[in-house]
Amino acid sequence: MATFGKKRRQSHVKSGSQSTNSIADTFSRAPMDVGEEGRFVEGSILRLTMKNFLTYDYSVMFPGPNLNMIVGANGTGKSSIVCAICLGLAGKTAILGRGDKVGLYVKRGCNKGFIEIVLYKTGGNVVIHREIHVENNQSLWMLNERHCNQKSVEEEVKALRIQVSNLCQFLPQEKVGEFAKMSKIELLEATEKSVGPPEMYEYHCELKNFRNRERELENVVKEKASFLEKAKQRNDRNKHDVNRYYEKKRHLDVIELLDKKKPWVEYETTRKECEGAKKERDDAKRQLSALKQAQAPMLRKIQLIENQLKPNEAQIKAKTVAIKEASLKCKQKQEQLDRKHKEIEDIKQTQRLKQIEEEDHQKRISNTRRTIEDLKAELAKVADQPDVTPRINAVNLELRNIREERAKIDGEKGDLRREKDKLHAETAMLLRKLSDMNNMMNAKEEKLRGRHRDTHTALQWLRQNRQLFGGNVHEPMMLVINVRDHRFAKFVENHISFHDLRAFVFQKKDDMERFMTEVRDKMNLKVNSISAPEDSCSRRPPSRNIESLRRFGFFTYLREMFDAPDEVMSYLCHQYKVHDVPVGNEQTKAMIKTVIEEPYLRVLYTTDERYTLKRSYYSNKISTSNSAVHPSQYLTITVDAEEKRLLEQQMKGCELKLREIKALQAEYATLDRRDNELLAEKKHLCEVKGKKRQLEQKISTKQDSLRQMEQSVINLQTIEEETKAKIAVVNAEKVSIITVFLAQIKLRSKLTMEKVYLALDSVGLMGEKNKLENDCRDGASELKTTEQKYSRLEERKVQLTEQCKGLLKRARSICKMRPDESLPEDLRNAFSKLPDTLDEIDAMLNEERSRSECFTGLSENVVDEYNKREQEIKHLEEELEDESSALNTYRQNISEAKERWLNPLKQLVEQINDKFSDFFRSMQCAGEVDLHSENEEEYDKYGIRIRVKFHSSTQLNELTAHHQSGGERSVSTMLYLMALQELNRCPFRVVDEINQGMDPVNERRVFDIVVRTACKETTSQYFFITPKLLQNLQYAEEMTVLCIHNGSQMLPPNQWDEREFIKRCIQRKAMA
Repeated sequence: MATFGKKRRQSHVKSGSQSTNSIADTFSRAPMDVGEEGRFVEGSILRLTMKNFLTYDYSVMFPGPNLNMIVGANGTGKSSIVCAICLGLAGKTAILGRGDKVGLYVKRGCNKGFIEIVLYKTGGNVVIHREIHVENNQSLWMLNERHCNQKSVEEEVKALRIQVSNLCQFLPQEKVGEFAKMSKIELLEATEKSVGPPEMYEYHCELKNFRNRERELENVVKEKASFLEKAKQRNDRNKHDVNRYYEKKRHLDVIELLDKKKPWVEYETTRKECEGAKKERDDAKRQLSALKQAQAPMLRKIQLIENQLKPNEAQIKAKTVAIKEASLKCKQKQEQLDRKHKEIEDIKQTQRLKQIEEEDHQKRISNTRRTIEDLKAELAKVADQPDVTPRINAVNLELRNIREERAKIDGEKGDLRREKDKLHAETAMLLRKLSDMNNMMNAKEEKLRGRHRDTHTALQWLRQNRQLFGGNVHEPMMLVINVRDHRFAKFVENHISFHDLRAFVFQKKDDMERFMTEVRDKMNLKVNSISAPEDSCSRRPPSRNIESLRRFGFFTYLREMFDAPDEVMSYLCHQYKVHDVPVGNEQTKAMIKTVIEEPYLRVLYTTDERYTLKRSYYSNKISTSNSAVHPSQYLTITVDAEEKRLLEQQMKGCELKLREIKALQAEYATLDRRDNELLAEKKHLCEVKGKKRQLEQKISTKQDSLRQMEQSVINLQTIEEETKAKIAVVNAEKVSIITVFLAQIKLRSKLTMEKVYLALDSVGLMGEKNKLENDCRDGASELKTTEQKYSRLEERKVQLTEQCKGLLKRARSICKMRPDESLPEDLRNAFSKLPDTLDEIDAMLNEERSRSECFTGLSENVVDEYNKREQEIKHLEEELEDESSALNTYRQNISEAKERWLNPLKQLVEQINDKFSDFFRSMQCAGEVDLHSENEEEYDKYGIRIRVKFHSSTQLNELTAHHQSGGERSVSTMLYLMALQELNRCPFRVVDEINQGMDPVNERRVFDIVVRTACKETTSQYFFITPKLLQNLQYAEEMTVLCIHNGSQMLPPNQWDEREFIKRCIQRKAMA
């Protein structure tokens, strides 16, 4: 039994639960006086009051200033005290790891509850009151009996250095395992907040911000330096291009001056040439006048002869025209004679054709006579063949029968075509619906693959190897369960664990073992499998008819909300009792107090919550727990199995009808082929029957034709006489044409002789003229040459004059001068430095152009870009200097902040390490705490590393969530918190059931360390919560033991007698 303090008091407690009374008795000090209150650290809890909170009706607790040991069986309300401390100090519900709504912490059946905490503070204690309302999950806050908001409470709690979100200060039962999962960085921050000076964590945050800003500045400086270097390099590369650009520009300026001077030189050269041409023209004009005076007498004689020659030439031309006309008429008459010759030949040719036609006519008559003889012989043969009329009648009868059947089918053909189109449309619609359902199943499979890839791989294997199994094998439940209404999916999914939702269901155990051997052992896949019960439970009736539960708002059982194969449903009824789990509505939620009193209910659902009811075997009392119904993730995709089955049946019906229609179409095609065969046979028989008649008709036709041919014989003698008469007429016409033709020939001969006489006269005159021309040919040649020279010089003078005007205008235009303006002095001086001849100017122009063309790929943009970049480089250098100065300032600030933060932190970690190592040495183990950082400049990477060794044969290993066992993690966590306890920076610490995973030896050692450390006067308040304690533990007078009891047989608080209880304990110990 525990040893208690000398000063004792009993806490004022009045509590109870929904069906039992509850009491929190404290073997501790009586309400403290002023002297004892001085032992509390500022921010410690002096009093905790709870009303209608979780398991408590009403309870008041007075913890001690040092170690408070809260002991009680599971479910009595120990963790309720932890929840009250957290929520009363404005902590979040997420810290506790229980319900996410604050209304869930109010005792069931109550509309509201409250928590009141009194915190010690020099100059006046702080009273925090929180009233929680279930209806809207809202809280009303009071601080020192004044209404306030939650933010004011949070600020007051923060001022007292209380951090319920810090696992180093406040470690609820549900968060014990998370302490070992904290990273080194998180552990450092939690330690700084818990035991470090107030400014330590601020310095750390400041350092991280400084470092982030330093990195930003370093990146900025680096980027700008890099950009500056690249800009300088680009300008260095462009500088040569700029120099080349200016050199090219100098050449272009020279070219421009040369282009301006060249037209002036051309003008001056042309002007001088024009003056020379004018002088030469005047000399040629004087020489031409002298030559003309010397040649005048002979020219007059030649002119007289030319006047005599002109009438002769006119007469010769007239005679030539007349000769041409006579020749044309002769030609026309010759052509008429040729046509008459052709006409006689045509008459003779017509006669020859008539003779040939008569010969052919005689041949046709002979051939027709032979054909008649042949047809008569064939007719004699046909007369001997049998009669085909009976067979024709039989064929006609069969054709009538076939056409009647075809007519009958044709009558149905339109209906069949419409029915066929309708069936095709219906089939397409059914295929679309089935495809949509299959797509829904594919979506389910995609979710399964995303959540558990091994199960999806095993599913693919099963579909390919289903023939290996003798019984029914069902795919994972989440694929074969089909919720009838997607709104109900959340109930089914919350009721069945995901472990089973992804499980394969087998009818036979042998099949399951074969499957697991293949996929788990051979393929190394992590999958679940289930064997359905041998006796099917799928039709098992519920314990009570749903109609008897409708008064509570229940409308169905869980089994009725979904469909599944028989084996799957059998397993769910057997394992999850889905046939006996009712689902209710808002009415059920409103009547929940009455509903849970029903003795046959174990699990039930309302609209948003699941309720689990347990009945005590001892007191027959009912305890309930509830949890929120989470939205469905996998079963919301629903496929109506019955609808799918009906669709498949409809598909089969459509296919059967289409086959019937195809059979009818095949029958119609067969009748059509037989009809064609009979028609062909009938045609052949009719041909045989009608052949005799045809032969007789042919013979008659040929005989008629023969008679007509014999009557149309041509008379060749008559045709010959007609031909001779026509030829005589044509010959008479030829005689008249020849008479005219001979007359024209004579006229042409006469005109020709007259033309010859006139030509002889002209020849005599031309001889005299030629003699005179020979006499003056030398003078005429010189005259002609002089005239040509004069004309050429006159044209040259006019051309040069116009050219001078154009060149002068062009020169002034190029130099941008007015028509009356003289050459400017600056151009005159510039021109004086350039060559004065066109050849020299052209040579220099070619040279300058060649040099300028060597500078290719250059433009004025290069120079503009170069100058612009020079300005940018200058601006960048100024910015880089400012950024570098700011970076140096930040580095100086970081250095100063680092000194303020790192040195105290190292001392703090060293103190923690000394205590932590001492605690582990006292347990014959080893442990170290050090400040860990891979890079001293990365302040957001600093962390506290805990290394422990529980066995002499092992090395120190870092404390993680996986390396150590649960008990070892609990010991390490507890000793680290105790190492922090002696530093006394936070007003209190809470540790809930951390000793559950420890073995008895470690638990005893840890307990001794906790008592020894937490009961020192220099430490702060400490709450240690546990459901059980080892026997014969050592206790200190400074500790307070709070025993939590709960049950229907508990005494009311006012009847509790502490002395009698101790007396009975001593008596039992003596008797034992």
